[in-house]
Amino acid sequence: MSNQLDYEINKELGECYLFMGELDKAEDYYTKAAESSEDQSAPYMGLATIAMQRGDMDSALTNYNKAMSIQESDKALTGLGLVHMNQNDHEKAFSLFGRALDINPANAVALGCLVKEGYTLHRVEDILPYLSANLDATNEENTRITLAGCLVSLDRKDEARKYLSEVLAANPSNSNAQQLYDYIAA
Repeated sequence: MSNQLDYEINKELGECYLFMGELDKAEDYYTKAAESSEDQSAPYMGLATIAMQRGDMDSALTNYNKAMSIQESDKALTGLGLVHMNQNDHEKAFSLFGRALDINPANAVALGCLVKEGYTLHRVEDILPYLSANLDATNEENTRITLAGCLVSLDRKDEARKYLSEVLAANPSNSNAQQLYDYIAA
């Protein structure tokens, strides 16, 4: 069997076992995949995910960095951000989530974490361009509501009202948008 075929089989088995929650088997197959093809980032992403699930931040950091050295991706940057967030290194996490969103504005995990870190760091203003880019990429109702919430927190209620009105025009039963709209009106 060729190394490429070994790689593909082992990577797929790693993904399957990870999905089933069998971390030890997944780790074995991802390790074999990494050994079969050292120029692929996917096995290291899998190993990092396993480490995160086990709470082993050092191993997660090592594997996300290895994946990044092979190919910078929004997923690897998000993973690194999650590790730093977990270690209370909020500035570093914020930066990594921002870089992930620069690559893929539709990355929902990075966006959610960036919003959380933005509030933690009192950098809500810095979140706005990422929310706008995500909205352009996805047209997600929840992104409009989050953007409106950020604008309310910055005392920019007229701008927030515009986004909430758009949500309510398209979906009058959206209770989150209605509650925030009512809060602004009060």
